[in-house]
Amino acid sequence: MAITTTNPATGEIEKTFEALSDAEVDEHIARAAATAVEYRRTTFEERAGWMNAAAGALEAACDEIARVMTTEMGKTIVAARAEVMKCAKGCRFYAEHAASMLADEPADAAAVGATRAYVRYEPLGPVLAVMPWNFPLWQVIRFAAPALMAGNVGLLKHASNVPQTALLIEDTFRRAGFPDGAFQTLLIGASSVERILRDPRVRAATLTGSTPAGRSIGSIAGEEIKPVVLELGGSDPFVVMPSADLEKAAHTAVTARVQNNGQSCIAAKRFIVHVDVADAFEELFVARMKALRVGDPMDEKTDIGPLANEQGLLDVENYMADALAHGARVLCGGQRIDRAGWFYPPTVVTDLTPDMRMYHEEVFGPVAQLFRVRDADDAIEVANATVFGLGSNVWSRDAEEQALFVRALDAGAVFVNGMTTSYPELPFGGVKESGFGRELSAQGIRAFCNVKTVWIG
Repeated sequence: MAITTTNPATGEIEKTFEALSDAEVDEHIARAAATAVEYRRTTFEERAGWMNAAAGALEAACDEIARVMTTEMGKTIVAARAEVMKCAKGCRFYAEHAASMLADEPADAAAVGATRAYVRYEPLGPVLAVMPWNFPLWQVIRFAAPALMAGNVGLLKHASNVPQTALLIEDTFRRAGFPDGAFQTLLIGASSVERILRDPRVRAATLTGSTPAGRSIGSIAGEEIKPVVLELGGSDPFVVMPSADLEKAAHTAVTARVQNNGQSCIAAKRFIVHVDVADAFEELFVARMKALRVGDPMDEKTDIGPLANEQGLLDVENYMADALAHGARVLCGGQRIDRAGWFYPPTVVTDLTPDMRMYHEEVFGPVAQLFRVRDADDAIEVANATVFGLGSNVWSRDAEEQALFVRALDAGAVFVNGMTTSYPELPFGGVKESGFGRELSAQGIRAFCNVKTVWIG
């Protein structure tokens, strides 16, 4: 795949980059390995100073970075600015908390016949991060901030359609004072990833992307006996029960589906509504979806911009054509917008059956699937009828019902009366084909640490 900035609002190529040669990649890996030896000896205080400086650099360049992201992948400028600020918050969070999260943990020395016993957390070394384009800054920072604070160094293989964002990230860490080689961007195609991951100097990997990509990275890491964190696709349920605040649920449902132009792994995609409130919810939800403004992502008033690339638009069209051929009914949207760029309107589709592809697969665009269910057990069955298990949403004011869904939903997260999102304070990740391992929180920073047992007699 060509490494280019192609503006999804126009379809025009704006900038092209040459991929690194194998020799140049080897130079970057060698630099990372050499840096890792010294960098692991730096203190938490030193790293925190650099990480806080990186947060400040992100805040100072917020508008510039936001415009680059919008140009490269089409998210609205308002959403892009919010992403930059979220990244600054993530950097500050780990700068403040890394030392306590990785502090030595005392164990019961007497129970193991020692005078002292404890667990310590040590960095692994160079970590390869293979990242997607949909949140081109946040998905890198949520790896990089904890990994760097733990004493690891990073090698970033970013998506080939966001090269300028990838280079901005490297430049941000360099200007913040991190040692040369602590974080490097590799402008390479997907075909180069296996060779890098098999290099013995690279000690671990993390991937956010598709399930097929996860299978590939996971299998290579398994053969090389290297730890890996995989955050893959999602087809999150959004369950609405009769006791829910329907106005609030419908309002939140729209944001939950069309955030990032509908291109989010943790976007709610399947809206599972109890029959007693289905008509009322449908009316509220469809009206709000119809009211959204689709247009130039640089316009402050735009709600939804274009899909990130032409293939993404074609994929959404193919899912819709398949569903309609098998009897689905469109309540709004349903056809691409006739204009330059890769725009698809907010869409709600119902009368879905298991013989439709979208019933089982992830639709990466602003298409909402609306289901009607008889009761809580029926809702749980539909919600879990997917190979994915990333996030989930439940709307109910009944405490027993809330507890039932928290226990029964097969997902990495359950959000009750709220929208699934990621926070530095909470672990993030999925089950089933949504991957394994966790990012963020203390679990995230420990993902790329050697958990070392120390016994002193």
